[in-house]
Amino acid sequence: MISIATGIELLRPPVIEFGVGKIEALATWISARGLKRTLVVTGGFNTSRTDVLKVPGAVQVFGRVDAEPDIACLQAAVDMARSFDPDLIVGFGGGSVLDVAKLVAVLADGRQKLGDVVGPEKVHGRKIALAQVATTAGTGSEVGTRSLITDPSTHNKLAVQSRHMLADIAIVDPELMRSIPPSVTAETGVDAMAHCVEAFTSVKAHPAIDLYALEGAKLVGRYLKRAVDNGNDIEARAGLALASLYGGICLGPVNTAGGHAIAYPLGTRHAIAHGAANAVIFPHVLAYNAPVATEKTAAVLSALGLAASSDPDKVLKSARGYCASLGVEMRMSRRNVPDTDLATMADEAFAIKRLIDNNPRPLTRDAILEIYRCAF
Repeated sequence: MISIATGIELLRPPVIEFGVGKIEALATWISARGLKRTLVVTGGFNTSRTDVLKVPGAVQVFGRVDAEPDIACLQAAVDMARSFDPDLIVGFGGGSVLDVAKLVAVLADGRQKLGDVVGPEKVHGRKIALAQVATTAGTGSEVGTRSLITDPSTHNKLAVQSRHMLADIAIVDPELMRSIPPSVTAETGVDAMAHCVEAFTSVKAHPAIDLYALEGAKLVGRYLKRAVDNGNDIEARAGLALASLYGGICLGPVNTAGGHAIAYPLGTRHAIAHGAANAVIFPHVLAYNAPVATEKTAAVLSALGLAASSDPDKVLKSARGYCASLGVEMRMSRRNVPDTDLATMADEAFAIKRLIDNNPRPLTRDAILEIYRCAF
């Protein structure tokens, strides 16, 4: 257990605008800084509503970011940025979009390539301003310094971490989240909770972050079901958005652990959205860790409005039931994952040491395979 005296660095965007109507702050911020050329990085539904950003000056839109962006997607966005020569990048979307926007902002000047910056703090700098506008309540990527891009040749995620990818301004406006379908609301909400819970139970957990982590879980417990049942419940949307923001704050100095490592192959190999993959895996890892994180596991269940327990069987049944009650499909087999792929997935997940090593209970390759089988 980390002592309260253990050193920790907290990095956050210098400006965070949170709340209904805060999207209006973007244009004001841009004008105040005299920025004239903006590349908006987005994808999916958001491509058709970039007008809500009200960006002044010359604007170009890269609208081809999907749920699991790969190297080719990133390169296309970087190529557009180099051609357009923006002085501002705006990420407008969920976590995948915001991750791509960060990398475009640091790679567009041509000084470095993706291969040069994979890993921690290898980015030399950034010459382009960066604004992040979140449209989902899941990753909290708008306030983070990490970016993940899939390498299709290996089915692995390449992780880049750099203080130079921290946004100059992050905007979280729950009004932009009204249109999220119930299924996506549920899955991304569980993902936000997983960020908080994995940071809360990590071997790197720190008292300075625990308060955000536990409060984030409580917000999910209070508001996720409401938002799933009624997408126009703006208070519920705001509660989830704040939970996601808190989760993003947790990721910087602590990061996730085994749960995310085990979830990643579901996305890279089988195109299951990040939130959905984490929702499927979350109960199993919470139960696996229960014997060594008894008090914190009980606190997580209580935060979700469930009976406190540290018994693995009870924890699994309770947490899986909670996710299923939100309408989340909890069986990998029903998400078209073949059982013949489980062993390979276990190999890949076990190799993600940057996360596996954060887990409070040691995760072997065989333990990961057993979790997949239980979730199958």
